[in-house]
Amino acid sequence: MTAARRIVVKIGSSSLTTASGGLDADRVDALVNVLARARGDVPYGGRPPGAHGGPEIVLVSSGAIAAGLAPLGLKKRPRDLARQQAAASVGQGLLVARYTASFARYGVRVGQVLLTTDDVARRAHYRNAYRTLEKLLSMGAMPIVNENDTVATDEIRFGDNDRLAALVAHLVHADLLVLLSDVDGLYDGDPRIPGTTRIDEVRGEEDLEGVSIGSAGKAGVGTGGMVTKVEAARIASDAGIPVVLTSAVHAADALAGRRTGTLFHPTGRRSADRLLWLAHASAPRGALTLDGGAVEAVVHRRKSLLPAGIAGVEGHFAAGDPVDLLDENGHAVARGLVNFDAKELPRLLGRSTRELARELGPAYEREVVHRDDLVLLPR
Repeated sequence: MTAARRIVVKIGSSSLTTASGGLDADRVDALVNVLARARGDVPYGGRPPGAHGGPEIVLVSSGAIAAGLAPLGLKKRPRDLARQQAAASVGQGLLVARYTASFARYGVRVGQVLLTTDDVARRAHYRNAYRTLEKLLSMGAMPIVNENDTVATDEIRFGDNDRLAALVAHLVHADLLVLLSDVDGLYDGDPRIPGTTRIDEVRGEEDLEGVSIGSAGKAGVGTGGMVTKVEAARIASDAGIPVVLTSAVHAADALAGRRTGTLFHPTGRRSADRLLWLAHASAPRGALTLDGGAVEAVVHRRKSLLPAGIAGVEGHFAAGDPVDLLDENGHAVARGLVNFDAKELPRLLGRSTRELARELGPAYEREVVHRDDLVLLPR
């Protein structure tokens, strides 16, 4: 861990706000102190801005909705999307203003990057997000990433910043992802109950067998819980990125490479950028049901999906949209970018590409989903 030169750090709402939901300036300052010192920054005046000798850090920070509750007279996080977005529009400015003032003590500039899944699931937007983050890092700034709650719809929301942090870690080619929580790691049960034990290392799914993780959302002002953190750790570790899950109190230890919390070891190799985003950041706009032969070809032989192997079409989608590929039992086995509109496909089903090209023209000789635009899903 000490060799990590680029680190993504995620902190949740409950670690930044008061019990009533307002932004806690002291907590923000404490986090900034840890991040700045880890980067090698010193209080402003001791070194030129941007000159630091430590690792590059990208901060994924929740807290916008929580920070906007009190100014709008809301006592708790609203359930409806419209009021959540209103709170985010007020709170995001307050959150970034606090970070800006706090990092200014070290002569560090802050760059705000707001993302939706649409921004990163589409290839051009993905490249722009990557270039922006790279440029901020190269200029010595501190990128602060959050979901763009103000404009995100249910269809294009990450839903929680844990998953967003895992995907950003992959986007910026991070060497380490640090997930900061109110709990100092993953336990084999409710950590508030005597007798539960912290799991210090996770090397694979077998280490999680029998572990009671709990519900997806427990915090009063956030959307996250241990379920989302473990899922984020799975995404990152499957992509070859180690993950440390620990308490915000132990953030300095995690960034210094000292043992703390739970370490999720990498379980896979780094995958193609857009395939990871396709699997975890895209919402399917429809589904294609495959016959047995097509499932065998797509899943086991990694072939492209052709019209002949499709038995049914669901949803309203356009060419280029993500769709799920279902087996004969309705289970999603893969996700891919479709090359045809939903209204075009029914007349193509069960027919060979050669026959279609002869009847309808060469444009219909292409695959419905090319294997390069397809990712297998866990079964």
